[in-house]
Amino acid sequence: MIPRATYRLQFNAGFTFADAQAIVPYLAGLGISHVYASPILSSRSGSSHGYDGVDPTRVDEELGGEPGLRALVAELRAHGMGLIADIVPNHMAVGGAENAWWLDVLENGKASPYAAFFDIDWDTADPALRGKVLAPFLGEPYGAVLEAGDLALVFDAALESFAIAYHHHRFPIRPEDYPAILRAGGEEFEALAERFEAADGRAGFIEACRVTASMGDRLDAVLEAHRDPHILHELLERQHFRLAWWRVAGDMINWRRFFDITELAGLRVEEPRVFDMIHGTILRLYREGLVDGVRIDHIDGLRDPAGYCHRLRERLDELTPLRPEEAVHERAWLIVEKILGRDETLPRDWDCHGTTGYEFMDRAGAVLHDPRAADVLSELWSEVSGRYPDFESEEADARNELLVRDFSGQLEACACAFHAMTQAELETRDITLASLRRALTALIVAFPVYRTYATEGAAPGSDAPHLAEAVAAAREMSAPGEAGIVDLIAGWLSGIGGADPQARGEAVARFQQLTAPIAAKAVEDTAFYRYGRLLSRNDVGFDVTALAVGVDDFHAASVQAAAHYPDGMVTTATHDHKRGEDVRARLAVISEDPGSWGEAVAEWFERNRRIATEMIDPADEYTLYQMMAGAWPLDLPPDDAQGLAAFRDRLAGWQEKALREAKLRSSWRAPDGEYEGACRAFLETIIDPDRSLPFLEAMHGYVQQIAPAGALNGLTQAFLRNLAPGVPDLYQGCEFWDFSLVDPDNRRPVDYAARIKALGEGAALPALMPHWRDGRIKQALIARLLNLRAEAPARFARGDHVPLEVAGARAGNVIAFARRFSSSLLIAVAPRCTSAAIEPGGAPLPDPQWWQDTRILIPPDMIGTPMRDGWGDGAEVALDGEIALSELLADLPFGLKLSA
Repeated sequence: MIPRATYRLQFNAGFTFADAQAIVPYLAGLGISHVYASPILSSRSGSSHGYDGVDPTRVDEELGGEPGLRALVAELRAHGMGLIADIVPNHMAVGGAENAWWLDVLENGKASPYAAFFDIDWDTADPALRGKVLAPFLGEPYGAVLEAGDLALVFDAALESFAIAYHHHRFPIRPEDYPAILRAGGEEFEALAERFEAADGRAGFIEACRVTASMGDRLDAVLEAHRDPHILHELLERQHFRLAWWRVAGDMINWRRFFDITELAGLRVEEPRVFDMIHGTILRLYREGLVDGVRIDHIDGLRDPAGYCHRLRERLDELTPLRPEEAVHERAWLIVEKILGRDETLPRDWDCHGTTGYEFMDRAGAVLHDPRAADVLSELWSEVSGRYPDFESEEADARNELLVRDFSGQLEACACAFHAMTQAELETRDITLASLRRALTALIVAFPVYRTYATEGAAPGSDAPHLAEAVAAAREMSAPGEAGIVDLIAGWLSGIGGADPQARGEAVARFQQLTAPIAAKAVEDTAFYRYGRLLSRNDVGFDVTALAVGVDDFHAASVQAAAHYPDGMVTTATHDHKRGEDVRARLAVISEDPGSWGEAVAEWFERNRRIATEMIDPADEYTLYQMMAGAWPLDLPPDDAQGLAAFRDRLAGWQEKALREAKLRSSWRAPDGEYEGACRAFLETIIDPDRSLPFLEAMHGYVQQIAPAGALNGLTQAFLRNLAPGVPDLYQGCEFWDFSLVDPDNRRPVDYAARIKALGEGAALPALMPHWRDGRIKQALIARLLNLRAEAPARFARGDHVPLEVAGARAGNVIAFARRFSSSLLIAVAPRCTSAAIEPGGAPLPDPQWWQDTRILIPPDMIGTPMRDGWGDGAEVALDGEIALSELLADLPFGLKLSA
């Protein structure tokens, strides 16, 4: 079943299924059709997000377990609603002691029944790792940890096995070593050692382990004998894992991670048995009618995304007729988390309904920016920061750095896979591993999208333009005489050449599973934090090179969405966003008057010059001012010490993450405490009213000047999201103003009591306009639009998006379109870039006279259609050939007309 509208909920121990059950009536009243849940299967204890799964066969007990899930779904069904589940097929959490599959691999190596579950290279070129799993979980170099006595042999009662203990980590000992371990404790343990030697299969081994566990403190003699670092080292050298310092992971790791996160290991979900184990429970929940659709996390991490989608769709379709009578028997909704690059579209043959909507989030924000500010803001950024004025240069630097520093091991494995191909044929045997590594580096640095989608056969045609763009740039970067190697690799990526299709498929897969994490880490988690032209344009899935998009481009994308992916998700806020949707909306106002912004920033730099000292990088100071201006709470006066302290603490969390993600003056790998401390001290000083009141008054004054226009932008985003082609998603709590910062700030508890009360009051939109600061107007707008979708679902689910022509003095300040399905018609009009018409500190409503002669031109085939005002219950009036904005937008900033 295709949802009408979803509401994203972040489940954790502090917000469980029971908590969600309590707000179902509220969500139904808001107009939501489906709860869109964060991962519900078992994740690490205390997980705040659920993407660190440890057991996909069980519903997470911390969330309420399967009984809690069933109670939630029963409440949803009682209100005519359903549930969408977020699933994570790409990776699982490892390390610690909660993932039984991973622990079994550490214990039994390649013989483990789960060895093929994880993407491990058992035949690495490094002799020390051959047949082993690198375990880079140590906080210090191995030798130092060993000598310090931080590694200890224990008999873990929960695991019922001998293991190496290191803080919360457990590394199980291989069964072959149990007899020798026990005999080290003396004759008392001889019989038990012999029992292990005589154990018949796994059952016998487990029974012997239980006998061992019953010995309790008597095992101390055995453990004591292994406290000697040399004896412990000899034992460790025999294991199926190799302990290592966490810093060596980027160079040495022989298994695929989620990005560069060592505690998240990649899964081989392309293997049928792995697929079945990973999806067994979620498919059962679908068959039993508890789940109505799924969202696939990070699909670009998988070896073959298209093949995966087809397999999952096939299984879902097989189960649909078996669902309970009371459950929906339509096809399951299937969407994928896929970040689309510039000029990239989702492949049409994946048999899914669309993406999670990052591309809509990008264009809905970009259309609210004034493109004329691009050069001015670029120059201001470069002048203040001393860094590149363009984003492309920052991105190239970041890609190069991360390939060398954090992904060198994965790059080497990729190069080796291609080198094996060259060595298999006489005409390519002289191509060296080093030259292949250089060519691959150039291609990856230049890659314009997350990845391509070739398999062992021919590559899909959609890959060609992106590969051609990368090849052209990589050839320019190549050393003299090596451009041909770039061409050779490009041919293989296109499915051309190579005597062994299987070897080519392996090499291509390694390349494609490397470009995706490089794009994510180098662009979103590095360059986004280095480039600060205007932070409203730095968010997940955004094209940062474009400050703005035109209205025509926005319409063109919406027309395409209606034609090809009418059931994809559209959103403007997520659990992964860098800053809240209303922070971005307010910062967009800066693009309308970059001169005033530049003057304000110059004043703030001058006021705080003595506080900042030479140690604070001006780029970091500049981005801090942007975040303060964008996220300043609407009800926070400049002399409220308590409120400012709370705001300071939130900003400090963002600041630490921003500094470390940028990897310039500090990083997660090597935090610079002195520099971070200086930045924190600067923040604490400038936000303290006892020390910096004049600055705070200036900042507050600027915020008050742009806040109404920013609020209007926020309302416009909500208006567009709920009327555009696709399924609108509302991130938890964002029905009120969303001035959140990067996670975990954007995952804070939501005050549902206030939201329930506001919705229950049922105030009309015009009555809420004077009180816009409390956020109720945003909620009321969303509720009205979502309930309109419920009244005429086909108009939105299958209706065309028809751009409407605008004429007059302010034609460039309007987004006007119709949604039409058969005889059902809706006309929508929204403002953009109207700060000049809004009174500073006043309501987010442009002066009606400012529109002058601006008017919507109605197409001939719509003229005469009986229409009523979408905000009330007025009488129907035949549609004229023109609609004057000075009348249409006199009381509210949006125009909405509906046919019967």
